[in-house]
Amino acid sequence: MKVLTAVIHKEEDMYIAECPEVGTVSQGTTFEEAISNLKEATELYLEEFPASE
Repeated sequence: MKVLTAVIHKEEDMYIAECPEVGTVSQGTTFEEAISNLKEATELYLEEFPASE
């Protein structure tokens, strides 16, 4: 299992979540939704473009 970083910040009424190691970005109306969306986006990205170990 690989551990990745999530950077979250709030812009007005949305939370923006970014994974700097992969470059994926997502958003949500709650902190939890932003994290969940980022996890999904990152998993889909890594399925298409596997990270080298």
